Amino acid sequence: MPTRTGHFPIGFRRGGSDWQKADLSSLADWAKQNGFEAIDLGRANSADVQTLKSAGLGVGSVDLIQAGEITHPDAAKRRDIISANVAYVKEAAAWGAKIFFTIIGGEPGKKRAENYRIAVESFSPIAEAAAAVGATLVIEGYPGRAPDLALLCTTPETYRALLKDLPRGTAINYDPSHLVRLGVDHIRFLKEFVASVRHVHAKDTEIFPEAIYELGLYQPSAFHSAHRFGEHVWRYTIPGHGVVRWPEIFSTLKSAAYGGIVSIELEDENFNGTEAGEKAGLVHSLAFLRGA
Repeated sequence: MPTRTGHFPIGFRRGGSDWQKADLSSLADWAKQNGFEAIDLGRANSADVQTLKSAGLGVGSVDLIQAGEITHPDAAKRRDIISANVAYVKEAAAWGAKIFFTIIGGEPGKKRAENYRIAVESFSPIAEAAAAVGATLVIEGYPGRAPDLALLCTTPETYRALLKDLPRGTAINYDPSHLVRLGVDHIRFLKEFVASVRHVHAKDTEIFPEAIYELGLYQPSAFHSAHRFGEHVWRYTIPGHGVVRWPEIFSTLKSAAYGGIVSIELEDENFNGTEAGEKAGLVHSLAFLRGA
């Protein structure tokens, strides 16, 4: 069943826990029985794609190879990873994969302008390969771990630049949870970039004002552990358990005639860690999104 606003099909990103990784056929059957319409596979092969098709599910996205190392500081290793990805995009597109998920890495300690230059050089041949086979790279704005936050295409500044410098075969994976974490207006961002959005992650972020008072935005606690899937002042959650404004998101996507899926990315300390908990988190997310 689709969302109330926009009628977007809903899927989820395949997680790394045993019940999701051990047997894709069983996972696909569970997804179909519970009303999901697609799965983001992560790293995939032709048999994985066929398994989803046989179950009546769509292929949401597949991951690039070693996505975080495509901008590796060693030039020779970087060339090898780029070549492997060019070949993989061509091969996977023939199976029916059309959305290739990635992040844009950056070397901590290096100037962001230099990291950006390397990113453009590194991703250009992969984006060209995708465009040549009618596929698209979708870039997620995951900023990386504190304190470095070295990744690129996490804020409007570098998203805007990269979409200009890599116009062919390049688009956005819109994940509002990362924007909230960084303090970027996630609705304003979507309105500016919606024409370039080809994939959506449904994940939310909870903010803790009391922790911000105690610690500020950037310093860790001297006495307490950080949240799993978060830090002291924020944490990722299932949709509806944070501050993301989902009805506005869906309304904006609908107005732009968004034609992709909405894919739940389950990263929530209240649900992850057990099969029962993760299944509950996915089902709760689906129910919430259907009504948004």
